[in-house]
Amino acid sequence: MRPVVLRCLILPIALVSGPAIALPANRPTPGYTRVAIETSVGRIVVAADNRRAPVTAANFLTYVDDGRFDGVTFYRAARRKSDPKLGLIQGGIDTDARRSLPPIRHEPTTRTGIRHLDATISMARPNRANSAMGNFFITVGPTPNMDARGDYIGYAAFGHVVGGMDVVRKILAVPTCCGSGPMRGQMIVKPIAIIRAKRLDGTPHPTRGVKPWLLGLHRKP
Repeated sequence: MRPVVLRCLILPIALVSGPAIALPANRPTPGYTRVAIETSVGRIVVAADNRRAPVTAANFLTYVDDGRFDGVTFYRAARRKSDPKLGLIQGGIDTDARRSLPPIRHEPTTRTGIRHLDATISMARPNRANSAMGNFFITVGPTPNMDARGDYIGYAAFGHVVGGMDVVRKILAVPTCCGSGPMRGQMIVKPIAIIRAKRLDGTPHPTRGVKPWLLGLHRKP
């Protein structure tokens, strides 16, 4: 039986002001791996924090190295009602089980120290621990309610945008509709294509075996 991938849930957004961590977009930074996300509306460059969030960063990079993000979309734009210029965008494999890898161990912000500031990249997940797979979100403005506290495990932030926040903001502003629960009204009407995601630093480490989402892709009509 093919496993079912649930569309990941994110809690409602509560935003405050605060700085983002500044890292260079045009050169490597020790301890980080840059990834270029080429979208239909421009390029976003993120830096995954390998030292502080090793499990989450490695999972994201495996999806990148395998090409599992190539041809997927940014499908959600969650804007704050009081200030629509703030919020988050969410993308990844959505519910495509063919592209999924096994869920990973949760790395809370209390362990990693990577808080949900402006331009943070973090893993989306269903409403349970150790369930993140191939969906991620990028914040526009700090979202401290995503950070772990007390018995609340929060979400696993694992890096920051180092280039292309103008593209992130452009995606946040596109028309939305539909959805349910905490995502009601937040689904992008015309999802933004992720054409390709490619690591800019280090050596790719793709998994072996069949890539089921590619089966039949190049078959002649």
